[in-house]
Amino acid sequence: METESSLNRSIDDAKKHYSSMFSLPSLNKAMAFVVVLCLIIGVATFVVAPSQGIIGASFLALSLLVLTLLADLSTNKVFLKGDPIFSLRRILVLSFVSFGIWLLFIILGVGLSFTFGWLIWVQLSLLGFAVTVTLRIIVLNATSMAASWRKKFAVLLQPTLCVAAFLVFWTGISSAFILQILAFIIVSPIISLIAALIFFRSIERLSKKFSPTASISLFRAFIIDFAASINGPLEKHLEDMGQDIDIEVSLLKFDSSKPKAAIIVPLVHPGPFKNIGSSLLPSLLKLGFEKEFGCETCTPLGILGHELDLASQAQNQKIISQIIASANFQASAGLASPFVRISEGPASASCQIFGDTALLSFTLAPKTTEDLPQELGRIVREQAANYGLKNCLVINAHNSLTDIVDTAEYLDELKSAASKCLQKAAAQPTKPFTVGGASVFPKEFSLKQGMGTGGITAIVVQVENQKTAYITIDGNNMIPNLREKILLALSSAGFAESEVFTTDTHAVTGIVTGKQGYNSVGKAMNHETLVRYILEAAKSAESKLETCKAGSLSLVVPQVRVIGEERLKSITTLVDKAIGKAKQTLIPIFGLEGLVLILLLAVLIR
Repeated sequence: METESSLNRSIDDAKKHYSSMFSLPSLNKAMAFVVVLCLIIGVATFVVAPSQGIIGASFLALSLLVLTLLADLSTNKVFLKGDPIFSLRRILVLSFVSFGIWLLFIILGVGLSFTFGWLIWVQLSLLGFAVTVTLRIIVLNATSMAASWRKKFAVLLQPTLCVAAFLVFWTGISSAFILQILAFIIVSPIISLIAALIFFRSIERLSKKFSPTASISLFRAFIIDFAASINGPLEKHLEDMGQDIDIEVSLLKFDSSKPKAAIIVPLVHPGPFKNIGSSLLPSLLKLGFEKEFGCETCTPLGILGHELDLASQAQNQKIISQIIASANFQASAGLASPFVRISEGPASASCQIFGDTALLSFTLAPKTTEDLPQELGRIVREQAANYGLKNCLVINAHNSLTDIVDTAEYLDELKSAASKCLQKAAAQPTKPFTVGGASVFPKEFSLKQGMGTGGITAIVVQVENQKTAYITIDGNNMIPNLREKILLALSSAGFAESEVFTTDTHAVTGIVTGKQGYNSVGKAMNHETLVRYILEAAKSAESKLETCKAGSLSLVVPQVRVIGEERLKSITTLVDKAIGKAKQTLIPIFGLEGLVLILLLAVLIR
């Protein structure tokens, strides 16, 4: 579990950067910001060079605005056409940020010009031009998928046109330094490029310690998926770096005259984040199985962790297709035990037996119930076999998340609770049973609020007078004590026993900013609304109760590509370390560049 905890920490570090990579203004706001910055530059030029008059300063401000818009449109339509990252909005935001940095140098030059003369303003304005070029080189090289020559034009077009406007303005003041200024405009981008290359090389050297994958290429793939939801480039990295293993899947199906409901637990972790790998598997599997068999389906989390994240969407489809192909059998077990629950300290295990199949779940709620080691699942299945049970679906309820993640400390209690729960369930008399299922898809809750596209699924089982509601929410864990609130509401609605699961879908992860990178169920949701939807699903499932038979299978999907624990840890560590390295080298590398540029200015323009 120490390894698992270390892996989760490295993934959380990566998600933190991933989810907060950009927070960009809208196109209209970006345009407004550019207009304001151009006006400020116009005012600054009038202050430092009043001899050119308000008309000259206004013409410069208008020229900067028009040239920027033309340059950004050209970049969008020609040089970065089709680039998944750089829409017109993002290009304009880049120009806005560039102008913001440039303005700092201009204002500093204006302030110093009262002491040292107008030439210092020219020098600092040119230094701002060079810094802007450097920024654009870094941003475009790190994020754009365009060809190298296209990126070069995208880097230089807007700042070069704008510095040309300044050049015209400066000519009106004095033409004595025009050749020297032109020399600086030509040489400074070369210096900026050299500094940027040194910067990128320092990061790439670091990457070799963690992964054979180039960190800039990997970072670019992260950006493309985050900004444009294009997962192909990142998943290609993961496919290349992954390994093939056999994946186990457990399935419990209830049939009346036709398929009625199903619970599917693949030993796949639904991660690592957003639309990458198996993050969407719970909802894709639910919807695919329902489409094929016409029955309500839930896909709670199994007993495993990030070591079994799939590498790509293609691997999802491989598992889904195999499950559907294997599930076309007729259920035959007509008897079930009542639902039983055993607590051992903070650990709680729940179990219900259908024919020769046990359905067992774990929770530590209201303490944190996070990923559990595969060893626990193997132990439970071995114990189930001792009671003559051929199959055992083992579920991690994954239904409480606090600031303290100490799941590993309670493994002994979890094992003990499972053993006693199996023993108690196996000793219960079995009776005929009825099953009903229903799903709701709350319109108020999106991925940002922590609700995946699988919505809320309720499967209700009645054995004699005991009605049990199994609630599965397509989300990544829940806030503490929400489970208890839901169970109380279900009890008041007539359900003698209930349990709440989340799928642990990581489709909600990397969507919002913040330390977690996602909202667990209930964190950004109205609780009354959530409980109302859960009761709606449960009551709808109750209204559809029919006498059923149960059938189960345990299958193996061979040669499925997973990222693998060590590789995933190296990738996520690389993302975090590369950003840390960038911060460390930023000042020395570009500080030295600044010094070289200042010396160049001192030599050329004096």
